[in-house]
Amino acid sequence: MTAFIFPGQGSQKVGMGKDLADASAHAREVFEEVDEALNQKLTALMHQGTEAELTLTSNAQPAIMANSIATLRVLEKEFGVVLAEKAECVAGHSLGEYSALCAAGAFSLTETAKLLRLRGIAMQDAVPIGVGAMAALLGADIDKASALADAAAQGQVCEVANDNDPTQVVISGHAEAIERAIEMAKDHGIKRGIKLPVSAPFHCSLMQPAAQRMKMALGNTPPSAFTVPLYANVTAARVTDPAEEQDLLVEQVTGRVRWRESVLAMREANVERFVEIGGKVLGPMVGRIDKDAETMSLVTMADLENFAKENA
Repeated sequence: MTAFIFPGQGSQKVGMGKDLADASAHAREVFEEVDEALNQKLTALMHQGTEAELTLTSNAQPAIMANSIATLRVLEKEFGVVLAEKAECVAGHSLGEYSALCAAGAFSLTETAKLLRLRGIAMQDAVPIGVGAMAALLGADIDKASALADAAAQGQVCEVANDNDPTQVVISGHAEAIERAIEMAKDHGIKRGIKLPVSAPFHCSLMQPAAQRMKMALGNTPPSAFTVPLYANVTAARVTDPAEEQDLLVEQVTGRVRWRESVLAMREANVERFVEIGGKVLGPMVGRIDKDAETMSLVTMADLENFAKENA
């Protein structure tokens, strides 16, 4: 059994999707539709913009989604490998959950682009720049990370944001609390803490204003039925009901990304193969969660061609 998985923030880089767009009209159509939906030349920014501009949350979120969906569109239209026929389920890391829902038909491409643009702006606006921060804890499991976050909070917000794999957990909260956590990491048996180059403290309770805005947006643009089940970030459980998923997307803004648990849940449901669409970030995480899981990344035309040959 196969899961198609979709990367999240941090997987963006200048030049992403360019080779695909040069090689395929189907990829170009995706990028053009996203540009039109956002009334912005996002494709130009992705292909030859500056790192700083692409990293802005309001640009990075729709850009990463557009790259994933363009990759999938080429796989389906040019190579005849259809997600609904090949994948038993989908999942995505943070914003990747929206890419997964778009891939499974719950949102149109235009709707997904607009929702992610709003999500990026809402998350940026929720906390003034400099007030919040995030850090990756290397050599930390969830128990060590939770204990460190509790110790470093000291009346401020310091919470586990992403449980990525058994060796990496990300914390989020007030900048001072995150600095304290980095200083205290070794005392908690954690190799080290590295401050992340992000502009807001995602997936913690400081994001509550953004969650309210997404609740309104998703009320106006609710997900429709999806072709395959999704494993949701905040529950690490299988979802098939669009109304339930609508609530979970709101919770996801402030809630923990339970990626490690999601992968384990998919493995328990007999998923043997994880195919990452448009990135090379999640595959290595899956490998660290379960070394027996098969992983592959589809990024280039050659990747897509080889995958199509093997799955003919």
